[in-house]
Amino acid sequence: MNWLTNKRIVVVGGTTGMGLSAAQAFVREGAQVVVVGRNPDSCATAETLLDGNGLAMSGDAADPQTAIKAIDLCQTIFGGFDGLYHVAGGSGRRFGDGPLHELTLDGWNATFQLNLSSLMLSNQAAVRAFMAAGTGGTILNIGSVLSYSPSPKHFVTHAYAAAKAAASGFVRSTAAYYASHNIRINSLIPALVETPMAQRAAGDEAIMAFIKTKQPLDGGRIGKPSDLDGAAVYFMSDQSAFTTGQILTVDGGWDLSEGQY
Repeated sequence: MNWLTNKRIVVVGGTTGMGLSAAQAFVREGAQVVVVGRNPDSCATAETLLDGNGLAMSGDAADPQTAIKAIDLCQTIFGGFDGLYHVAGGSGRRFGDGPLHELTLDGWNATFQLNLSSLMLSNQAAVRAFMAAGTGGTILNIGSVLSYSPSPKHFVTHAYAAAKAAASGFVRSTAAYYASHNIRINSLIPALVETPMAQRAAGDEAIMAFIKTKQPLDGGRIGKPSDLDGAAVYFMSDQSAFTTGQILTVDGGWDLSEGQY
C-alpha cells in the first residue's frame, strides 16, 4: 500500500508551485484530490497532470464559499474528505506591502486577506466538515521562514511576515482545541522556493548569490516545490496520526545560516 491509499484531499492553492507538486505526490501515493486555483487556465493544466485521480476547481481562496465548495466536491465525487492542504497565499508587494515606513493600510489588509483570512476560511470549512462527519482528519498549512527569520536586505514585506507569524499561532491554537476531535493541524515552513511568487527573487543575481549561502544544502540553491512533498505526504497520511500542532521547517538551512551578501 502507498502512504495515501483511499485518502480524499483538498489542496487550496493546488494548481501551481508547491500545491500542484504536492497534489501530484498525493496522487502517486494513492490519494484522490481536488485542487483549487484562481486561474482557470492553470486549473485546466493541473487537472491533466493528476492522472485521472484529481479534479480542479477555479476559485479565490479568500472567498468564504471557495473551500466549502471544494470540500463538497471532494465528498460528492470521491465519497469523502480526509485532509486539507492550504498553500494559497503570496506577496502583498503589489498591494502596498513593504517596509513599515512605506507600508499602506490597503497593503496591510490585502496581504492579511491573501495569507491569513484565506487560511482561516479553508481551515474553518475543513474543521466543520470533519466534525459533521465525526471522522477526524488532518489539516496542513504553509507558512514562511520570514515569519521568524527575517532577511532585511532582500525580503522586506512586513505585513507578509506578520501574517505568516499569525498563521503559526493560529495552527498551534486550533491544534490544541481540536485534538480531542481527532483533528490534526500542522504547518510547513519553507524558505525561498521556485514558485510563481518567487519570480522576482529568482531573476535577481544578487539574491541568488545570497541564497547560495543562506540555503546551503544540496550545493546551495533555491528550493524546489518537490522538496516539501515528502513532509506533506507524511502529514496527510496516517503515519502522522499522533502528531499535531507541529511547525516543521523545510528551508535548505536558511534558519541556521548567516548568509553572505
